[in-house]
Amino acid sequence: MASFLVVSARKFVKHEQIFIALITKKIQWKARPLGNAKKKDNKIDKMKIAIIGTGNLGKSIAKGLITNNAITTLYLTKRNLEDIKDLEGYKNVVLSTDNIEAVKHSDILIFAVQPAHFEGILNDLKPHLTEQHVLISTITGFEISKIEAQVGSDQFIVRAMPNTAIAVGKSMTCLCSNEKGKKRIQIAEAIFNRLGHTLAIPETQMQAATVVCASGIAFWMRLIRATTQAAIQLGFDAKEAQQLAMYTSEGAASLLITSGNHPEEEIDRVTTPQGCTITGLNEMEHQGLSSSLIQGMVASFDKINTIKKKQI
Repeated sequence: MASFLVVSARKFVKHEQIFIALITKKIQWKARPLGNAKKKDNKIDKMKIAIIGTGNLGKSIAKGLITNNAITTLYLTKRNLEDIKDLEGYKNVVLSTDNIEAVKHSDILIFAVQPAHFEGILNDLKPHLTEQHVLISTITGFEISKIEAQVGSDQFIVRAMPNTAIAVGKSMTCLCSNEKGKKRIQIAEAIFNRLGHTLAIPETQMQAATVVCASGIAFWMRLIRATTQAAIQLGFDAKEAQQLAMYTSEGAASLLITSGNHPEEEIDRVTTPQGCTITGLNEMEHQGLSSSLIQGMVASFDKINTIKKKQI
């Protein structure tokens, strides 16, 4: 019995010493990867990227790639380079009016040109494409079958629909690919995940994704503006009002992203019986807030389908 007590006491002292050491940070634990943890794909870090057509969206993508250090080299092409001169000084960024030059020096080609110019550009570049190239199109309404008709189905082809929040690393980007492109869609995910969040979807949903995610930026801006105007009417100056609107909307989205909850769950946390929040919500619904937003998005979807038919 005595020996048992001695051993127990020693264990207690030892455990107590370990505990104290942890508290005083004398022991530092080193995180070890789990056996099934995915290693970082070094090939992604070595990719050479070209953006063909550095307009508003192309420039947003470029800024995001540069900010997140997601490039080895980055070629930016545009007819008039004056519009992108501010990107000239960055390391490993090359501005050019020559699409062929950009293709020859790159592995990943991100197309952000106007739909009317896309076929002609693909035809010009086809002789210079290799089996290693990954083609990523951000062209609204331009289906993979049309791209394959220009360059062949033996190319890695991915369609991406980012939004302009890509410039600040917060884009919601939807992706789809041709059959061969499925082998490289992880490359597109790796690129765009550094610039926000990605979701792989069937190509049949890309038109709807354009409305929800790309046009959605404008829809949310209008809601934030309306909130700002209300705050001004309630007594805040314009600058304060916009801060209140911006950071409250950011907080609302972050709550859903972090918790995974449905919006109504978070609404229930804020509303109280006969309170000011539920009174305001009910008045907004009486005035058609939800139905107006839904109808506007459906109208946008109808319009994008009209554009698609004209292209066909």
